Amino acid sequence: MPRSTLLRRDDTSPTPAERVARLDWDEAAAELDRYGAAVLPALLTPEECRAIAALYPRDEPFRSRVVMARHGFGQGEYKYFGYPLPEPIAGLRAALYPRLAPVANEWNRRMGISTRYPAQHEAFLKACHEAGQTRPTPLLLRYEPGDYNCLHQDLYGDLAFPLQVAILLSEPGRDFTGGEFVLTEQRPRMQSRPEVVPLGQGDGVAFAVHHRPVAGTRGDYRVNLRHGVSRLRSGRRHTLGIIFHDAR
Repeated sequence: MPRSTLLRRDDTSPTPAERVARLDWDEAAAELDRYGAAVLPALLTPEECRAIAALYPRDEPFRSRVVMARHGFGQGEYKYFGYPLPEPIAGLRAALYPRLAPVANEWNRRMGISTRYPAQHEAFLKACHEAGQTRPTPLLLRYEPGDYNCLHQDLYGDLAFPLQVAILLSEPGRDFTGGEFVLTEQRPRMQSRPEVVPLGQGDGVAFAVHHRPVAGTRGDYRVNLRHGVSRLRSGRRHTLGIIFHDAR
């Protein structure tokens, strides 16, 4: 199925796949191991960020709209993209997955989980679709003053890739204030550890969807993670969420 050309790219600028390839993935993997999250700088240009955010009022790129307050998710709203995904969203999803799959496989090995993920996203999506998870999950979120996103996990079926990426499309301090990305980690018999991840416009954060291994005195143990967004103080904040498993 051909991809949508809703977004235009300057042919002289790097593609999303080229930007992804230039990142220090050894350092990103180390940050994920240490904290459960890693900043991926400059995945999108300011122009690309504005173009994606400008899609929000339109209907044709999306399959559904969710008003968070109706479901107890917080305040604000988001829309799930439909297939075919527009560029550069499709390109980013395909380029990020193979960089994160080795981390996901190593985490599962350390946690004693037998599932292993294929090297390419197309093969993983095929498994999702065969399991009845056929609805695309990349989404565009919009927050206005007073809006927030409760701590949660993006699990949509039996098959779930253990990492995902959120990309900030708005410029902090100019487009909005507040609205920090927040991650909490619950360790056995310990109080939860918070992590606030500072992002600039176009930066992404890769983070654990559900759980990750942590080295202890008796070997690795499993910790549970949730993520959310703090209350927006002013302005408007758009975020692109890239989830690698599809939904039922």
